[in-house]
Amino acid sequence: MIFETVATGGCRSYLIGCEQSCAGALIDPELSQIDRYIALAARHGLRVRYLVDTHTHADHFSATQQLAQRFGVPAVMHSASPAPFVELRLRSGELLRVGQLRLQALHTPGHTRDSMCLTVEDRIFTGDTLLIGGTGRTDLPSGDAGALYDSLFDGVLKLDPALKVFPAHEYKERSHSTIGEELAGNPRLQVRERGAFIAMMQNLNLTMPTHLSEALRTNMTGGKTVAQMLAEAAATVPFMSLAELKHTIEDSKEELVVLDVRERDAFEEGHIPGAWLLPRGQLELRVNQDLSDPTRRILVYCEFGRISTLATATLRQMGFRGAVALDGGMKAWREAGFPVKVGKQP
Repeated sequence: MIFETVATGGCRSYLIGCEQSCAGALIDPELSQIDRYIALAARHGLRVRYLVDTHTHADHFSATQQLAQRFGVPAVMHSASPAPFVELRLRSGELLRVGQLRLQALHTPGHTRDSMCLTVEDRIFTGDTLLIGGTGRTDLPSGDAGALYDSLFDGVLKLDPALKVFPAHEYKERSHSTIGEELAGNPRLQVRERGAFIAMMQNLNLTMPTHLSEALRTNMTGGKTVAQMLAEAAATVPFMSLAELKHTIEDSKEELVVLDVRERDAFEEGHIPGAWLLPRGQLELRVNQDLSDPTRRILVYCEFGRISTLATATLRQMGFRGAVALDGGMKAWREAGFPVKVGKQP
């Protein structure tokens, strides 16, 4: 079996492949690693057949939908998953044929309602159900400490003790464990009375994941992350450097419209000399009256350079093909020591 682990901070994802058929599957892929997965599959000569998420992730952004579209293959999750983009929904005991490999699902609710583990040959991919030296938390949406106890003690932990455990998270750089090792040494698994286990899980007092709301929104719906939207916008617009903008303004030979898309109070506190104010929230409604010549060259900026990138992409979609974004923002302009004008006037 071809096998690769991809680490993204504490997140773990896995590429498995059949050497005989060159069929492969990706398990719990993370959005920032898309190019790496594609390169790994190509290096091993694998044709990825399935993109699998072991559960609805709340602490990172899944690449399952994007890669499934890229490879033209099904996105796979448990049948309880709420994600509308999932094309293949597994129930406990059902399996995927990956060439000569058999990737079998075991429904393990607890961390989330749709959690499942996957066994293949001598290993099990446990998602966030069983971690090395720990378990998944149960205080996030659809978590259930009692269900996790049942999934562990009546399910996963009854499998072959020699089965290698590969979780979706690992923070101490350990590659894997075994079910036997976890039974013997995992502190949470030493609490074997159901009521005590539930009480322990309900009193962990863990901090919430940084991107909880956004991760749940995108992973449950198939919507885009803010980073995705910014990256897509940035790929469609040209940029101008701070120094080039300063030179262009001072040269005054080119008729350049400098457009500040921040709110009025920020504009009046300090803006690039000569800039016009057109807040991003009013852009589509006011653009025709404020920018009557669509052939003009327009430089768009904001405070940090993110909103202006989106605004520039919008302007270009509307036909303002001369729109460019500032590479940086007002904050960078100030820090460079370039001139700033205070007040309502351009």
